[in-house]
Amino acid sequence: MAHPAPRRSPTSTRTAGLAGNSLTELFVMARASGAVDLAVGTPGYPATSESLVEDAAEAMRAGRNQYEHPAGVAELRQRIADMLGDGADPDREITVTAGATEALYIALLSTLDPGDEVVLFSPGYEQLAASAALVGARLRYVRLHGPEWRYDPAELAAAFSSRTRAVLLNTPANPTGRVLSREEMEEIAALCERWDATVICDEVYRSFTFDGRRHVSATEIPAFTGRNVVIGSLSKSHAISGWRLGFLRSDAKRSETFRRVHELTTNGTAAPLQAAAASAARSVDLDEVCREMSLRRDLAQEVFSGMGMKFTPVEGGIFLFADISPLTGGRVDCRAFAHDLLDRAGVLLAPGAPFFGDPAQGRDHVRIAFNRRAETLREAERRITA
Repeated sequence: MAHPAPRRSPTSTRTAGLAGNSLTELFVMARASGAVDLAVGTPGYPATSESLVEDAAEAMRAGRNQYEHPAGVAELRQRIADMLGDGADPDREITVTAGATEALYIALLSTLDPGDEVVLFSPGYEQLAASAALVGARLRYVRLHGPEWRYDPAELAAAFSSRTRAVLLNTPANPTGRVLSREEMEEIAALCERWDATVICDEVYRSFTFDGRRHVSATEIPAFTGRNVVIGSLSKSHAISGWRLGFLRSDAKRSETFRRVHELTTNGTAAPLQAAAASAARSVDLDEVCREMSLRRDLAQEVFSGMGMKFTPVEGGIFLFADISPLTGGRVDCRAFAHDLLDRAGVLLAPGAPFFGDPAQGRDHVRIAFNRRAETLREAERRITA
């Protein structure tokens, strides 16, 4: 009598230890409680341009409701090339994706084989680490040292080896608000050149740099030439996160591979929304948006320093990463603090632990999104101090 085969797990080994995005839980909590949500990066500022919405409706009425070129609507690729200003060929070097999340996954899946090592900073955006793990990479964390969140050059160099296939960067950074300097980018590029590694640089917040700082793209660093991939998005800069419009910018050879993988994942994103986004040049003044965002940064820093939190002034992006230990004395961790603040004041912040390779290192930190209307930030202040 034949014995039945042993039951196998219904899911793949690669997903066995995969944690969900902690921000999804926060998003649901904020919606359910009616809280002032300063946890998730969904834009409260800027407002979505009315002309963008009208352009999307007009594109639908005009019949742009079917499949488009998988690489993206030609007008939008040209618009992205103009926005980047680095000489990218929109026909061969830019691919429109279903948000920056798909762009990240495509870049990783196209670059890495299972077992390859990836260098990335901690703390950092948790999606970077999770996506790299999902494609089978081994993670090599380099610690950023607070309160300024800078890396130690010796620790960075020690993370690279012959097994290093890529380094994942994010500048301006989520959650720390750091903007990598040209010197730092050149130092990272020299290591990539030495170890023949690719840089995958998440530049989603490139539109938001403060106090006269300038965003330095991976495309500007000579040693990155031929080994750089830039990820971008219109979600935050144009307040259309629900439209899921991201992009990849790389050399033509890599882009050929990216586009093949893209065709096998989503085969494109919404055609009428792409057509509308191509008109963004006349509907969104990014310089004005950045100036207004810096005022919201200042307001958030005023509110939460007044509450007693400690942090280094934000250099760029849309998040404030704050040390809560002056308030807690180290007696409660960030999750308990966030839940208590939600229950007591109806204000939701993001616990900092999930942003660290070692979550214990983030127990005294919270992330605060300030891409909100000024009235929203003032309401959070009112509730906290009531």
